[in-house]
Amino acid sequence: MPIKIMDSLPATATLENENIFVMTEYRAMHQDIRPLSVLILNLMPTKIVTETQLLRKLSNTPLQVNVELLKTASYNPTHIDQSHLDSFYVTFDDVKDRQFDGMIITGAPLDYIKFEDVNYWDEVCKIMEWGKTHVHCTFHLCWGAYAGLYYLYGIQKRDRDTKLSGIYPHEILKKKSPLFRGFDDVFYAPHSRATEVLREQIEAVDELEILAESPQAGVAMVKTKDSRHFFVTCHLEYDGDTLALEYYRDKEKGMNPKIPENYFPDDNPDNEPVVNWRSAGQLLFSNWLNYYVYQTTPYDLRKISQEK
Repeated sequence: MPIKIMDSLPATATLENENIFVMTEYRAMHQDIRPLSVLILNLMPTKIVTETQLLRKLSNTPLQVNVELLKTASYNPTHIDQSHLDSFYVTFDDVKDRQFDGMIITGAPLDYIKFEDVNYWDEVCKIMEWGKTHVHCTFHLCWGAYAGLYYLYGIQKRDRDTKLSGIYPHEILKKKSPLFRGFDDVFYAPHSRATEVLREQIEAVDELEILAESPQAGVAMVKTKDSRHFFVTCHLEYDGDTLALEYYRDKEKGMNPKIPENYFPDDNPDNEPVVNWRSAGQLLFSNWLNYYVYQTTPYDLRKISQEK
């Protein structure tokens, strides 16, 4: 089954060219099933790229998924045309009286910045608090994961001495978890961040459990024991060239970035990267949607408020 998005969203043409089934709003309205409602709080400056990456992953499922894009009202990004935001995004006031099966909170380029110093921190906190009674399951991604761990459990992110950038092997610690159905015992995933949380910080909170980690990249996936929140610090949604684009961008800015590890063949940026994380990324989002959203969400979304 497809994802349901606005016909004119830029990601639509990209996904259709990749032979991904995108359903028109008219056809979706005439099917006698309840689609899943998923809200994406997109905090990335590269809005269209992030939309496309996430929608590509959410489409690989037999479920119909109705996706809505959420922007902050307290901060207007400068890297995207305002008409795109006006056409395809809603604000918190537009959705605050509704319930959602799932929500994704994306990363943001906010390394080394304290949460309280982020322009839209108060609004993100309001959304996370609202999510406790209006969202069945929330997927926190990269900076969104650190923000969730801090707001919900007081776990403070730590600055790394150098930015972590590259492709790293990960060990699955909870091999029987439905999240990893179809995964190999070791999977590869991109990381691009200058912050981290340590294993002992997670283990100090009884409500949390570590699902996967990397010898080089550290804690990669955490969830609450009630499976209402997932915290993922790696980027299995990344395109093959995402780390390359980040590397060249930082190089042009004179930041003297390190070459992403285990990414360019022979560590030569002139060589095209080989993608070894695409299948794990498809499985991650499909399994999350199927086992932790679709299989457990109440048919009547109004009952979400009774779950806490």
